[in-house]
Amino acid sequence: MTFFDFSSAFNTIHPSLLRVKLERAGASDQLAAWVTNYLTDRQTQFVSLQDCVSDVVVCSTGAPQGTVLSPFLFTLYTSDFTYSTDSCHLQKFSDDTAIVGCVSEGNDCEYRKVIMDFVDWCELNHLQVNASKTKEKVIDFSRKPSSDIAPVNIQGT
Repeated sequence: MTFFDFSSAFNTIHPSLLRVKLERAGASDQLAAWVTNYLTDRQTQFVSLQDCVSDVVVCSTGAPQGTVLSPFLFTLYTSDFTYSTDSCHLQKFSDDTAIVGCVSEGNDCEYRKVIMDFVDWCELNHLQVNASKTKEKVIDFSRKPSSDIAPVNIQGT
């Protein structure tokens, strides 16, 4: 099992990509436009430290933290990557994602391919996998546990 951690998951939602995903899922044009408007140009930000003030920037990515809508929008944003076979599947809940694979007779090709496909999909969708906080757990039910299983490599980590 590999448990993925995203860096600032809700902050990486791109409104234009979400709109396309909403439209593909059958949402009306009005709903897709409302969600895009909700996530675009929603607040200005700046940093002030003593006498120094940074330039003002407008936030046009991500979903507001602490709202009920943010986990739902993130779930919609990630809903177009799915995978499920008898030996390997993807499990998602809001910003938590796990890939569970049953490796039989040392053949972990499907499991590793799903992981690499998911990491590639994340990059295409501007989601940053936090490889240092992503964890793999191997549970070995064989009578003679194998210690030669190589850990999954994500982005060089």
